Amino acid sequence: MGDYDLHLKAAALVRDAGNRLVGRTRLQKVTYLSQLAGFAEDFRFGYRHYGCYSEDLAEAMDIASGLGVVNEEEKRSEWGGWYSIYTVDPAKTLDVEGHSERSHFLSEAAKMGVIELELAATAAFLHDVEGFGRHEGKPDAWAETAMRKPGKAADGRLELAKTSYRRLRELRTPKQLPDI
Repeated sequence: MGDYDLHLKAAALVRDAGNRLVGRTRLQKVTYLSQLAGFAEDFRFGYRHYGCYSEDLAEAMDIASGLGVVNEEEKRSEWGGWYSIYTVDPAKTLDVEGHSERSHFLSEAAKMGVIELELAATAAFLHDVEGFGRHEGKPDAWAETAMRKPGKAADGRLELAKTSYRRLRELRTPKQLPDI
């Protein structure tokens, strides 16, 4: 299976998250955390304004939507921006090994509040990719996340993100999420 099948893998993510995912940010963060947990390594991630981001995933989802494998409905938010609701017909998606564990992980991650999910995925990315672990005298990934996203980390949301991330770490996964 080559890169041309990434749209089917993107659709399978929506399927395994319960056939529905709300928001592009949620799609990106849930996918990153599932890859970090060892379910697949289909999409390359880098750091952008909202944390970990995969152009590969965004393009794959656009293709899946254009081909009708995923239904993307765009809606206007209360604050005036736009968000997407992704739904999928399970019969149109690619089967993925480890479906039940992956599905449980994806659905639990998708239930997190979007800001807490963004904070948790950002901390995990910073710890994993950029080396902000609690070793070698480097700063803590949670502290770095709070510094990069002060408005979102305020009002107890960083603590909620930590709690939600710890719950994800307790799930059965091919690789345990890093302890950050």
